[in-house]
Amino acid sequence: MTSLRHVLATLGEPLVEVVVAPRGLGVDVTDVVILDPEDPLEASPGDLVLVIGARGRAAAPAIRAAGRGGAAAVAVKGATGADVAADAGVALLTVGAEARWEQVEALARGVVEAARAGGEAASGEVLGDLFALAQTIATLTGGLVSIEDTANRVLAYSRAGDEVDELRRLSILGREGPERYLAMLREWGVYQRLRAGEGIVRIDERPELGIRRRIAAGIHAGQQPLGTIWVQEGAQPLTERAETALLGASRTLAPQLIRARTLPSPELRLREDLLASLLEGRLDAESVADDIGADPARPAQVLAFSLERSDNRQLRRAELVHLIAVHTAAYRRSALVSVIGGRVYALLPDLPEHSDAAVLALAREITATARRHLDVPVRAALGGVVPRLSEAAASRGDADRVLAAMTRGRWAADVASLADVRAEVLLSEVLAYLGSQPRIRDPRLVSLVEHDTEHGGILVPAVLAWLNAFGDVRAAARVLNIHPNTVRYRVRRAAEVSGVDFDDPAQRLLTQLQLRL
Repeated sequence: MTSLRHVLATLGEPLVEVVVAPRGLGVDVTDVVILDPEDPLEASPGDLVLVIGARGRAAAPAIRAAGRGGAAAVAVKGATGADVAADAGVALLTVGAEARWEQVEALARGVVEAARAGGEAASGEVLGDLFALAQTIATLTGGLVSIEDTANRVLAYSRAGDEVDELRRLSILGREGPERYLAMLREWGVYQRLRAGEGIVRIDERPELGIRRRIAAGIHAGQQPLGTIWVQEGAQPLTERAETALLGASRTLAPQLIRARTLPSPELRLREDLLASLLEGRLDAESVADDIGADPARPAQVLAFSLERSDNRQLRRAELVHLIAVHTAAYRRSALVSVIGGRVYALLPDLPEHSDAAVLALAREITATARRHLDVPVRAALGGVVPRLSEAAASRGDADRVLAAMTRGRWAADVASLADVRAEVLLSEVLAYLGSQPRIRDPRLVSLVEHDTEHGGILVPAVLAWLNAFGDVRAAARVLNIHPNTVRYRVRRAAEVSGVDFDDPAQRLLTQLQLRL
C-alpha cells in the first residue's frame, strides 16, 4: 500500500499539483481508475480517480462522487473545483495542460503496483546534499564537521583542514569510527548523552589520546536517535555561536535522515513544492500542515532573502539556503526554507508572542554571517506576522514589498521590516494603482509631461523638486544645482502650460503623485 504523498513525489510538478487535500497527503492510494463523466459516477475507497472527460467546474459531479465513494484523490485538468473537493472531503490534483492522461496513469499505476509488490522502495543514497550542509556547519562553527548515523558510519564531512586529529582521520578513512575510540566515548558516557535527547555534548581535549576538543549533537526524530554531528576544533577556537549553529544543524538534518531511510528522494522536492505552493497562495494550509510540520492555527512569519550580485550566484544561493536553514531551525524547530523566483524564503510557523525582536535579530545574524563567510551581500526583509499559517502568502507579499522598497530607496541596512519602510511601500502601492488606472489621472498633467518631453524635460523635475521641498525654492535649487529664480520661473511656466493651480493643496498632492509615475 502506498500514500498519496508518495504518488505525488513520484509524479511531481509540473505534471501534477495539489490544489486541496482536506484529509492530508497521508491517505492510502490502492488503485488508479479512469472516470469519464458520461460513465456511472462511482469510486471506491483508496482510488486515485483520473477525470479525463471534463475540465474545471464541469468535473464537479465526478469530484462529489469520488468523495462519496471515499476516494483518496481526484485529478482533473483546469484550475477550479477546490471548494467542491473540500466539501466532498477528497484531495484535488490538477494535471498540467500539456500532460497526456496515459502518461499520468502509467506513472501513478506504476507506483501503486510497486507498493503492492513489496512496499515503497527505499531511496538509496540520497545524501549528496549532506556534504554541502557539513561544509556550511563547518563555516558557521569554525570547526571540522562529520555527520554519522546511529551505527557510527560517516555519512558526510566537511573539507579537510589543519589540525585533523587521529579520531577524525581514522573515521573518515574507514568511513566509520575506529572501535578503540568508540569504546572510550562509550566509557565516558558521550553516546548515552547524545542519545538521551536534544542538546550539545562537549568533549574535552585529550592530547595523550590524539583527541582534540569537540562538541557534538544528536540528531533525533522525537525520542528516536538518527545520528550525530561532530565538530572538532582545529587550529582556531570554535566560533562564539558554534553551539547554536550546531543545534540548528541537528534539527535541520533530522527530516533529511528520516527521508533518506524511508522515503524516495523526490520527497525532498515535494516538501519544497508544498511550501512554495503555500507561499504563493495556491494551496491551503490545512492540506499541508502535517507534511510541513506546522500548526495551522498558530501565528507565522515569512522572511525573504535576496542575493545581491555574485560571480557564481547559483552556487552561492545553494550555500545561502543551507545557511538560512541552519539558523532558522535553531530558532524554530519547524522552520522551512524554499527558493521561489531566485529569492530564498524562510517560513517561521508556530511563533510565540512578542517574537519581533528575536526574528529581527535572527535576520541580522543571517545576513552578517552570509557576508562574513560566503563573501556576498544579502538583503533580508521581514514580512508581517500573520495570525494563522493560512495567511503565510500575505506575509510573503509583505516581505517582497519590503525588499522592493529597500532596492528602490537604496536602504543602507541589510535588514528591514515593514515598519521600517512602510511609507515607501504604501507610496509604491498608491503609484502602482495610479499607474494602472488611467481614468483617474489628471489629463492636464499628462499634457504637461508630453510638452516637457518635447521641450527639453526641464519643467517636471523642477516642479517635483519644489513640491518635495514643500515649496522651499532655495532647497529645490540646491537639489537641481540651479539658481532659485530659475526654479521659480520653471514652476510658474509649468502652471501656465498645464493649467494646474499649485496654490490648491489637493492639486499639489495629485501633481506630486502623478509626476512620480
